[in-house]
Amino acid sequence: SVNKIYKRAFELNADIYHLHDPELIRIGLKLVKRGKKVIFDSHELVGDQILSKHYIPKFLRHIISRVYNFYEKNSLPKFSGLIAATPYIRDHLKKNNNNTIDICNYPILNNEIIQNSNEVKSFNDNHSICYVGVITKIRGIKELAQALELTRNKVVLHLAGNFMPSSFEHELKALSGWRHVNYLGYLTRNKVLKVYSESLIGIVTLHPTPAYIYSLPVKMFEYMSYKLPVIASNFKLFCDIFDDTKCGLNVDPCSPKEIARAIDYLIENPAERYEMGKKGYQAVVNKFNWNKEEQKLFLFY
Repeated sequence: SVNKIYKRAFELNADIYHLHDPELIRIGLKLVKRGKKVIFDSHELVGDQILSKHYIPKFLRHIISRVYNFYEKNSLPKFSGLIAATPYIRDHLKKNNNNTIDICNYPILNNEIIQNSNEVKSFNDNHSICYVGVITKIRGIKELAQALELTRNKVVLHLAGNFMPSSFEHELKALSGWRHVNYLGYLTRNKVLKVYSESLIGIVTLHPTPAYIYSLPVKMFEYMSYKLPVIASNFKLFCDIFDDTKCGLNVDPCSPKEIARAIDYLIENPAERYEMGKKGYQAVVNKFNWNKEEQKLFLFY
């Protein structure tokens, strides 16, 4: 499909081409040679991300990562500009191309979210927490399921998304904590928003892999936009956001006990839980939303 994309891109004769996938770098370079303005957009440090790809044999990951980093280092300076999904990735890419900007992947602030977020969640016995996204080991879902066995309070995890690899589903279902999981499968957008509205806490306990330590997962800000206090990994980037916004708790994502303690704390302190949710929502309204980021994108174009 890459060659078909190039053919179609050339036929369009656009003023600017904005490419995201690393496999499109080679056609981006072709367009640059033809005098076109081309932006490459990186949502992660791909070379680092390769190191945690489960489908690549471990002995090959470092080799492929080094090859990609060499390819990227020689290719990116030739682009008209680069876009990074976080300030950290921006600083890394800027070494290869000075015309680089960060455009963060924050949620779209729409009327549906604002209307929902104006409703105060009642403090009842519905101790539901949620995780929505791809379900993998490095996203901390195993430790989260184990934490459900350790909480003092009765907790139900609304879990939505696809397992990757599919064998991970059997591993999770073998855990005793799985009986506290309400697995919803892959959901449409409207159903995802319904899960948010029916939950008290949002979970983002990603493992400390190169792909995640400097990431800004959009689900974290979506939780905040629904006035959900967030339990997230204790990465410096996440801790800095939480210190500034007071929107949740940071934990060791590899410690089920620590995750369980954080869940219990938020359940047993409803007033503080509400304040965290309110502050997180305000932070999204004021800063962490796409409405502001798109202006930066338009200026860059």
